[in-house]
Amino acid sequence: MKREVLPHVPDAWADESKTKVGYEINFNRYFYQYTAPRPPDEIETGLKRIEGEIADTLSEVTE
Repeated sequence: MKREVLPHVPDAWADESKTKVGYEINFNRYFYQYTAPRPPDEIETGLKRIEGEIADTLSEVTE
């Protein structure tokens, strides 16, 4: 708490009477929702579009 929280939030506090030693909440188990990756063709199309935008911006800057 002193090292990780208090430097950023000096008025933070924890109720020690509710603290349980050795118990952690596995956030991935309870809150993670799987999202399938996009198809490779869609990713490639997006990358080519972005590369074109970057090339256009660079050509404007170098003029």
